Amino acid sequence: MIDATPLSPAADAAVTTAADAAVTTTFAELGLPAPVVTALAAKGITVPSPIQSMAIGDALAGRNVLGRAQTGSGKTLAFGLPMLTRLAELGDTPAAKRPRALVLVPTRELAFQVVDSLQTYAAPLRLSVRPAVGGTPFGRQADQLRRGVDVLVATPGRLGDHLRQGTCLLDDVCITALDEADQMADMGFLPEVREILGLTAANGQRMLFSATLDREVQSLVRRFLPDHVQHSTGDSKAAVESMEHYILNVGRGQKDIVLSEIAARQGGRTIMFARTKLGCEGITDRLRAVGIHAESLHGGKAQNQRTRVLDRFKNGRTPVLVATDVAARGIHVDGIDLVVHVDPPADHKDYMHRAGRTARAGAAGTVVAIALPNQRRIIGRLTGQAGVKVTEVNVAPGSAELGAITGAQKPSGEPVREAPRRERPAGAPRRGGNEGGGYRGRSSEGSGYRGRSSEGGGYRGQGGPRREGAPRRDAAPRRDTGTHGGGFRSRASHASTD
Repeated sequence: MIDATPLSPAADAAVTTAADAAVTTTFAELGLPAPVVTALAAKGITVPSPIQSMAIGDALAGRNVLGRAQTGSGKTLAFGLPMLTRLAELGDTPAAKRPRALVLVPTRELAFQVVDSLQTYAAPLRLSVRPAVGGTPFGRQADQLRRGVDVLVATPGRLGDHLRQGTCLLDDVCITALDEADQMADMGFLPEVREILGLTAANGQRMLFSATLDREVQSLVRRFLPDHVQHSTGDSKAAVESMEHYILNVGRGQKDIVLSEIAARQGGRTIMFARTKLGCEGITDRLRAVGIHAESLHGGKAQNQRTRVLDRFKNGRTPVLVATDVAARGIHVDGIDLVVHVDPPADHKDYMHRAGRTARAGAAGTVVAIALPNQRRIIGRLTGQAGVKVTEVNVAPGSAELGAITGAQKPSGEPVREAPRRERPAGAPRRGGNEGGGYRGRSSEGSGYRGRSSEGGGYRGQGGPRREGAPRRDAAPRRDTGTHGGGFRSRASHASTD
């Protein structure tokens, strides 16, 4: 029997966990309508994941739901399928500017992936799902809202713009879902989230899904999820069973070579994490200089550029993606079997968010952290706080240990010359071109990962010892304390993330 005890202000409530939840074998048994079950089967999804099995029934019954589950566990369908089913049962049509349901997410990439996922199941129910995110035309979104939207998937910053402009009203929202609530807290979105939730009906259904339930997330729960039921797939610090964690100790001057050998591995997708935008560009340039088809993803790129980069990564044209934490929070791509921490994460939660890009939906995955001598202690502390079992290994370029863990091999050394056009953010000053031909690597000044470029291509390591720059967060959200003329008051534009 499901334990539906609410979360108390003082402590976590008793919860339904994967160990004690009733076993459910089909989506039909959970109460989803036949068209949705058929659409799921067409995509090869026939068995609910643990969080889906636990949460869908309560969500279909209209209860407020608090779900705790790691990334890749199927949270989107856990709240999305009941949301679509309930809207179809109500049988109404959306009024102009007034969506019937709202999904709040922290990043643009996650918004688009939620839309893509839910549209498959909304279509047979004759429902519409539309995004409202920054970096895409405001007018087009306003037109869609005027025509009527059943489910609006939005980032807090852009939704705040629509609320201030009067192009979106939340009076008719009867179901609200917050996805990746802990990430929204980490990115400073909670003031906007509180104001947005305050504009929805107090008696509407609300669902909040998060990998962790920190103090800030619990403050949202106490205020906006009365009489909720809580479901958890397990300890938020527990590592995914099919995920292996390694700390790879490298010597000074060897980091670039080790990274290039890891990136040259055959098969699978690799995602590498840097702390800053410049760090991403520098790593990408150096990898391409020795023959690696790599691209960068960060908040300095326009949304259409980010979308194209992510599409090439998904379809395998680009096997290596170098990303910042902010840009990568919404990357939910199956088939990523190697995650590389090039720079140490800011904290243990960022470590787990990065690691969660692999071992999705039960697949196997490997997570490695590259550690220079002065970084080993901090990385060891972060993995301990994350609660993961980690193996520490000394590696060097060409070592058997490096190859066994990551599949590393020597790159071709032939520079990748068909590089995508260097993407320049709107309004940014133009850089001087590389007259005279040949590859000239860009140094990542001020970034977390600084190294010398492999000038002229070839397979060259860094010359001599150097010190890594002190890590810092990428693109911290900017705050705007103005009231923007009354009405909805957003404290941040978050232009780089949503």
